[in-house]
Amino acid sequence: MKRINFDLQQLQAFIAVAERGSFRSAADHIHLSPPALSRRIEKLESIIGTRLFNRTTREVELTSLGRVFLDRARSAIDDLESAMLGISDIAATRSGRVTVACVPSAALYFLPQVIRSFSAKYPSIRIRVIDESMNQTLQSVLSGESDFGIGFMSNLMPEITFEAIHSDPFVLAMRRDHPLAKQKTISWSAIEGEQLISVSRSSGNRQLLDHAMTKSGMHPDFAFEVSHIGTLLGMVEAGLGLAAVPRMALPVNHAAVIGLPLRQPTISRSLGLLRKQGAALRPAASMFHEHLSSALRRKKQLA
Repeated sequence: MKRINFDLQQLQAFIAVAERGSFRSAADHIHLSPPALSRRIEKLESIIGTRLFNRTTREVELTSLGRVFLDRARSAIDDLESAMLGISDIAATRSGRVTVACVPSAALYFLPQVIRSFSAKYPSIRIRVIDESMNQTLQSVLSGESDFGIGFMSNLMPEITFEAIHSDPFVLAMRRDHPLAKQKTISWSAIEGEQLISVSRSSGNRQLLDHAMTKSGMHPDFAFEVSHIGTLLGMVEAGLGLAAVPRMALPVNHAAVIGLPLRQPTISRSLGLLRKQGAALRPAASMFHEHLSSALRRKKQLA
């Protein structure tokens, strides 16, 4: 087997160019002259035996093989840091990368706040969010594209571990000027005859609602169906009806919409960390997970 003999500086140079799309900008970032940076990239391409960048006079872009190698290079850098430094030490370094797959309702309103506070504390750790359906979130974790996922406990794969981090009850979203808005809680029977809006049957949230209500002998008639929580809340705000949504999906102190706790039955989803069996989190991902868990605990206390 042929030995591949490239060094850490070449990988750092490659990542810098890939992320900035410019040799000059990358050279400035890693405090190197443009000619020296070019030599490092040329040496790396020679060792690997393929071009990593397509270069023109105006721009630099990764080749298809370069895009594949970028993920490998980032993982190699992260793994090396993991071996050399403790988690607390990583916080003081300039590198780190986290990819998180997340169901849309958490990604839309809650996750940005967590990322903002995390980035303020660790500005050099890069965060990538894959906001997709529950099934796509599971596939992203299983394939290794994501360090971990945030989703709910439903139809989990045997190759995926689930660590509960938050119980998220469903509330009834309605306009603040709706006649029922003054109540503190509301039962499903109290909204019989109201115009209801729901996400589509393919949604994990809808499947959870349907299952719980069928067990209770209820069969609500939904006037409208949409694909995304954001669209659903927009329709509620427009006065088109009421909707049962996870509390986390409803923005705190929304100007026009409030959420009343639903009773009889009470329905909640268990949100948690999704991880591939046997896969350990790298330091940056572990730090972000801890930050996320702490934020969820605080949110629960304030709810």
